[in-house]
Amino acid sequence: MQRVSLSEIMEAKGVVVVGASRDEKKSGSQLLYVLKRVGFQGNFAGINPQGGEVFGLPLYKSLDEVPFQVDIAVFHVPPPVVPSVLRDCVKKGVKGVVITSEGFAETGAEGARYQNEIKEIIKESGIRGFGPNTLGIVNTDTGLTTSYFANRWMMRPGSIGFVAQSGIFVGALLRHLSSYEGLQLSKGLGLGNKVDVDESDALEYLKDDEKTKIVGMYLEDVRDGRRFIDIARQTTAVKPVLLLKGGKTEAGAARAASHTASMAVSDEVLNGALRQAGILRIPSIDELIRTLRGFLTMPQPKGPSLALVTFSGAQAIMSIDTAVEEGLTIANFNNETQQKLKQVISTPSKARNPVDIFPDMAVHGFEKTMITTLKALMEDENVHGIISISFANAGAEVYQPLAEAFSGQCSKPLFFSLLGSKKDFQECQAFLEEHGFPCFDLPEMAVRVFSRMWKYAQIKERHKRR
Repeated sequence: MQRVSLSEIMEAKGVVVVGASRDEKKSGSQLLYVLKRVGFQGNFAGINPQGGEVFGLPLYKSLDEVPFQVDIAVFHVPPPVVPSVLRDCVKKGVKGVVITSEGFAETGAEGARYQNEIKEIIKESGIRGFGPNTLGIVNTDTGLTTSYFANRWMMRPGSIGFVAQSGIFVGALLRHLSSYEGLQLSKGLGLGNKVDVDESDALEYLKDDEKTKIVGMYLEDVRDGRRFIDIARQTTAVKPVLLLKGGKTEAGAARAASHTASMAVSDEVLNGALRQAGILRIPSIDELIRTLRGFLTMPQPKGPSLALVTFSGAQAIMSIDTAVEEGLTIANFNNETQQKLKQVISTPSKARNPVDIFPDMAVHGFEKTMITTLKALMEDENVHGIISISFANAGAEVYQPLAEAFSGQCSKPLFFSLLGSKKDFQECQAFLEEHGFPCFDLPEMAVRVFSRMWKYAQIKERHKRR
């Protein structure tokens, strides 16, 4: 049986919500409302045995009554009903289904029986299935979403493709990422219990998706390790892949089994396989977000050597420690750079790496001192990345001249780290990131992001040599 491609599913033009209620507060009805509000570029309607309408949208009594081609059916029905509804979808010629329902293999023997039944139907028919236990898929380019979390703000097109083995994580992540300017999704694929579409299928799709420039993944297990690593190698040859892995501890693995019926995999074995494939493993959502911004806004580094510009010797020292732990080096400036720095740094020891702009800044002013210093480092071939460490206590306007001088002009990564009150930091961070400069509260995080970018630059270079 010929299987439908994921591209056909992700570019769907006709969606029905099976089990949509006339009660506007129910999840199926809310999804119809979301599709209407975000401007989905296709046809959509609900299925309800009683008929009627909700939010001014029709509720047909059966799939046979639907007057348009149905590409995707989203199930908001209980597990015992899913197999029969799935068979109806096969007869109708539906290309794919998103099974949002919980209560399958993650709950025990009865749920596993239902899941095995729908697995067999999918296998025999060639239809594609997401879930069970997932909010499904997102294509921001067409306004397609099967998640009732979405709104127009969240559905702004971006360049991050995300895969999540979780019921609700894609929807929640969509909401979270959309609160950060510049971190919008291109596509989102929720796997849930992986009755059909798994992490390898999703990654293979995102590998070829032109709108996706970087891939993020949250997984609790890997179904077919050999296939996954093979596809991951192909993907990392053309775009970075960042992975969050749940269930790395014994307690976490046990919870994953009841969450999405995941099978435990040795964390040590997984790490080795990920390194071979070129996937970058990320320890937390916070670091994932910071790393995404680094990749999306800055050029890839051409080497491992960092330059630090600082007010604070202590923060610079801690950053150097982190750099060494990450396998990075601290740059030695060339003679030309040292001469340029003398224009604004009078004490020779403060013009070395890390560059300490205090107290000379009081003489030349923040703007001249910083721009002269950063330009000198940007032009030094011995420097592959720059981290500027200062205080968030002067208001965002102090960074306007820097933004004008360097926005779109960076030949290497330039990160800012600002320490101060929460309010001042957030104001400065918003300004800098609006202008394309990653901004961190702690410089050690900036070092780790640079390290991942350098690791990926090496991965990509190895692919080129093969």
